[in-house]
Amino acid sequence: MSYRIEPQFNHGTPEKTGVLLVNLGTPDAPTAKAVRPYLKQFLGDARVVEIPKALWWLILNGIILNVRPKKSAAKYASIWLPEGSPLRVYTEKQSVLLNEALGKITRSPVVVDFAMTYGNPSIADALRRLKEQNCQRLLIVPMFPQYAASSTAPVFDQVFSELQTLRNIPAVRTLKHFHDDTGYIQALAANINDYWRQHGRPDKLVMSFHGVPQYTLDKGDPYHCECHKTGRLLAEALGLQKDQYIVSFQSRFGKAEWIKPYTTATLLALGEQKTKRVDLVCPGFVGDCLETLEEIAMEGREDFVHAGGGEYHYIPCLNDRADWIQALSQLVMNNLQGWLPEINISELELSRQRAIAMGGQ
Repeated sequence: MSYRIEPQFNHGTPEKTGVLLVNLGTPDAPTAKAVRPYLKQFLGDARVVEIPKALWWLILNGIILNVRPKKSAAKYASIWLPEGSPLRVYTEKQSVLLNEALGKITRSPVVVDFAMTYGNPSIADALRRLKEQNCQRLLIVPMFPQYAASSTAPVFDQVFSELQTLRNIPAVRTLKHFHDDTGYIQALAANINDYWRQHGRPDKLVMSFHGVPQYTLDKGDPYHCECHKTGRLLAEALGLQKDQYIVSFQSRFGKAEWIKPYTTATLLALGEQKTKRVDLVCPGFVGDCLETLEEIAMEGREDFVHAGGGEYHYIPCLNDRADWIQALSQLVMNNLQGWLPEINISELELSRQRAIAMGGQ
């Protein structure tokens, strides 16, 4: 195996710590042409779809990639922002704001970048950029509060696969989950309370998380339990009783049984019960995306109202809220303990002069 040539090293250059935020992914444009390769990469990951490889290859390439791109492109077009995909826009904003926040907390040089597991910017490209900036320590932060083998694990798969191509591998830490982090829960609660102060309170709050097949829970995936813990902690922070909120799961795909209750079925039932107002929030997403803005904000409203329900309110994700960025910066700092040495400029210059005297650079 050949290893990638290392960036030129200069003595006296301070070592930096890199922080890489990674979210799921997005196509480059709301078109079938752009959606198809994105879906192929996403749905082609064995972590995402645990069906025998040969069978799934036939289904994916023979049916799904010939039908779904056009439909998905229309949905993306309905939520696309002038700056691009909402998920990419908000993840980039979070990385910029986090970089600024960390700069106020520590004098040690920290570089924050972002990537997508599927689509662009890729994890491989982000790692190369951090490497070129002399980041000798890396903290990988999947932006999924609740760990799942189909979302968090692929991030680690790609990171460590890319590191295998390096000659000089940096020190690496990973953040597995933050479903019960105090700052994250407080930011979620503040976001909802701010919305309620402006729009009033609902009869029922639905906390909808991304769904996964039931067999993943049966095989030991902790995702289901972590979602329910987030829901319980958030309800406590909001002062809600058990009959005032529901934890549900969205985005069911295929015919297999997924973890329940399903969000669609929940909204239909609430509509049939003539519930006057339902608010829906997605605590498993830290940035708005296709799932939250189209499936939940649009399709969810249609399901609830057509079933006989009254008002339907979607509460946006944390996105670039200041309290969320503060919570994220504290979360990152907790995971960087022992990695942020103060930089002594005079010692770096002395090191450089010694290296030059010995024929180095």
